[in-house]
Amino acid sequence: MDNTEITEVTEKKDKYIGTVLAKRYGILELIGEGGMAKVYRAIDNRLNRFVAVKILKDEYMQDEELKRRFASESHAVAMLSHPNIVSVFDVSHDDDLEYIVMELVDGITLKQYLSRKNGLSWKETVHFAKQIAKALSHAHERSLIHRDIKPQNIMLLLDGTIKVADFGIAALENETDRDSGEELSTSAVGSIYYISPEQIKNSPVDARSDIYSLGIVMYEMLTGVLPFTGDSFGEIAVKHMNSEPIAIEDLNSSVPEGLIDITMKAMERDIDKRYQSAEELIADLDRFSQENSLKDQSKYYYDEELEESDIPPVIAPGELSRDAFERRKIRSRKVSFLSGAFLVILSTVAVFVLIWNYWLGELFKSSERYQVPDFTGRIYTDFITDPNITKIYKFKLKYNVDLTHEYGTVLEQSPVAGRNVMLSDDGISVSLTIASGLTLTDVPNVVGMDYREAQLQLENAGFKVSIESGISETVEKNNVISTSPSADEQLSPGSVVYITVSSGNEASYTTVPNLIGYTENSAYSKLDSCRLSVGTVERVESDLEPGTVIWQNIEAYTEIEEFSKISLRVSTGPSQALLEAEAAGVPEG
Repeated sequence: MDNTEITEVTEKKDKYIGTVLAKRYGILELIGEGGMAKVYRAIDNRLNRFVAVKILKDEYMQDEELKRRFASESHAVAMLSHPNIVSVFDVSHDDDLEYIVMELVDGITLKQYLSRKNGLSWKETVHFAKQIAKALSHAHERSLIHRDIKPQNIMLLLDGTIKVADFGIAALENETDRDSGEELSTSAVGSIYYISPEQIKNSPVDARSDIYSLGIVMYEMLTGVLPFTGDSFGEIAVKHMNSEPIAIEDLNSSVPEGLIDITMKAMERDIDKRYQSAEELIADLDRFSQENSLKDQSKYYYDEELEESDIPPVIAPGELSRDAFERRKIRSRKVSFLSGAFLVILSTVAVFVLIWNYWLGELFKSSERYQVPDFTGRIYTDFITDPNITKIYKFKLKYNVDLTHEYGTVLEQSPVAGRNVMLSDDGISVSLTIASGLTLTDVPNVVGMDYREAQLQLENAGFKVSIESGISETVEKNNVISTSPSADEQLSPGSVVYITVSSGNEASYTTVPNLIGYTENSAYSKLDSCRLSVGTVERVESDLEPGTVIWQNIEAYTEIEEFSKISLRVSTGPSQALLEAEAAGVPEG
């Protein structure tokens, strides 16, 4: 995405909106603007996906050196491939137009997230800082320096994943702001708070400059404030080179000392005393996490309170006499008869109780029915302990990461509000989906488990699971080879954990079922039974009933590797226009 925060666009008409670039990228709307380029939301007609297109502004198209550098940086960024870096899909440049096609990130900037909170928890800070450092490490290994790390250039997805945007290009945009005599953009103004001392002095810049900027970002996350502020660029720049920031512990006493040391080392003024690589920073963050992470204290226990049997061990009897044998034989027959009679009576009583409980009892009992209230939009702690509510409703809670609602807000409920439900002895069961915010949970260690057990354990921990197949000579077939992230790393509830399942010594294959015409849920079940996964699901208008599968990306009866993903298109029903036309008796076509 663009290195500036997305702002409201006031332009009524833009010459690119409605055009198609390279007979492929349909420009839909302007979503952001930087110093030297505009960013548009577009549709890639070839791959049928939304993308972001950054187009160099017209006033810079005559500057050959700037165009050359823009193209050079764009091609360099396109070589990066990392889950914490915004991907560049395509680069185009000619005499009339320079543009980059990028991943369209569904999220907000870290700056926007910080503006909603007065500092982050130290666990959130470590979670974000690790991801940013990993992105930097990947780029630095390829000799690409960002030069403008700041929260405005860091995207935060709803599942807590970080993506760093605009490697190299953001700094180039800020240069154009500083060189022009025009009013500085938000992008350039924002950068001065995070810029390294060597950049201020126009000294050579390397990977350690990005680490300094990341240190400033970590300070801001931990405290909610910037370490160096002032009334002018010059004042802020001098503070970067000469001043000490307010101690982190004075602003947030809950931050562990080890994390304070890491942050202050990252933002060392002396470049030689700073972390010398992103890998060094990651190693310290990992070490700190292992020493300070709050492990889940809950465990599974076998029931150790089983009562010991009072029955003594069986001792083999001595040989019986003939008379003793006959007496025992007669006694056994009597016992057998009485036992049989007792069992018949017991069975009759059990059947009657069963019928009474599940049928006759209901006929003689006045049933109570309740209309389920609307819990959505409410904070669940406001009612979940109210005895007037809990005596009727029994709640099952499911948490979902949501940055747009207050923590604890009920997002969804089942049964839906207004439904009439009969009250049972156990109460009325209501499932609530709760906005959890970015809480962090340890990833359970499921390596070596059967993948079905592993999937259940991960889902019970609040994660989504994506399965792929892998060949292994050491791990038994159907058992988990590895997970990503690995065990004891921390993720937000609702994040995806990728597990690799052993197919044994060689790849295993399965047959793709026919899913067209089935309901969405039935299609999911069929895929699961064939050891396949659901890929992307696109919802489109059609004449078929809503929820009906109308397309699958891999044809039925094709042999493919197990746990491959099958993408679907699901009907949302006919369009409103078609329904109105049919109601009016207008023939099709």
